Amino acid sequence: MNSHKNRPKIFRKKPVDTAPKEVMTKRQSVPRPGFPIVGIGASAGGLEALESFFSHVPVKSAMAFVVIQHLDPTHKSIMGSLLKKYTAMDISEISDGLRMEKNRVYLAPPDHNIEVIDNTLHYRTPEKIRAVNLPIDFFFRSLADDQGERAIGVILSGTGTDGTLGLKVIKGAGGMAMVQEEAQAKFSGMPKSAIDTGMVDFVLPVEKMPLQLLKYVMHPYIEKAQTAQPFDGDFQTNMRKVLLLIRDKTGHDFSQYKANTVQRRIERRMALHQIERISEYVRFIEKSPKEIESLFKELLINVTRFFRDPQAFEALEKKVSSGLLETKEHDASFRIWACHVAC
Repeated sequence: MNSHKNRPKIFRKKPVDTAPKEVMTKRQSVPRPGFPIVGIGASAGGLEALESFFSHVPVKSAMAFVVIQHLDPTHKSIMGSLLKKYTAMDISEISDGLRMEKNRVYLAPPDHNIEVIDNTLHYRTPEKIRAVNLPIDFFFRSLADDQGERAIGVILSGTGTDGTLGLKVIKGAGGMAMVQEEAQAKFSGMPKSAIDTGMVDFVLPVEKMPLQLLKYVMHPYIEKAQTAQPFDGDFQTNMRKVLLLIRDKTGHDFSQYKANTVQRRIERRMALHQIERISEYVRFIEKSPKEIESLFKELLINVTRFFRDPQAFEALEKKVSSGLLETKEHDASFRIWACHVAC
């Protein structure tokens, strides 16, 4: 469902080395002042994991934490009083229109989905897909929309698959995904579902997550997400080297891909490996075929809302599919191509 403008060329023969033809001008990204927001999804067995997680988070982490759990709406949650034993940070149950502050923990109430807009938390009526509400997916999608590259999604113990689709959206926005190790999780369904996507950046025991988060948010990649930055000449040169390495390894040419998108995806990989200079990353990726493959996969990530648009499917059913189904031959198939307005 990707726009054809972002589709990489696939070479059948060895390509000729060429520099990117796109003119690299100032980045067009929108400044996002504030601080990183960490969305944490948990379900069955999540309390134990949350206690261990917050016992290792320093009081001055410069992050805000929003905890989304599967809770019975008919019972009052005592999560706040339980977690206070494990952290000195202020813990608040989310109220509608609550403005977030860093170094705080926010707990979602059991009877509302939570949406974040401009660092402010809002109530939303729960969305039910096949009679099942997916509050973690809902919040992660909202977090990605609001925070972009600074969105961070964490999945802890739980059954089912809630959070998996939301993590994909966070990765599509250039954010970071972290999941509890399956072997440690009391219930491994949610962690396994996320890990199986191949999009998770870190799979860690809960007690090691906070330190990795602190390292990640202190990287210049997160700071740059707050302000528009011009392209650096040295970065342009080395970015071309990275694109050539990808092309030689995979046969895919990203030279016509949006330059600011390529830059942000490379910077994100640098943040994950705690590399601050693009020249160092070039040396790193030259020696790591696995990293080339990981960056290649990230450049292909493009999240679409098409599958979450009921009106699109209603129109498809009424105006398109019925006629095609009536005329198609037995066992024949047809494909549907969806593209952005820019197509």
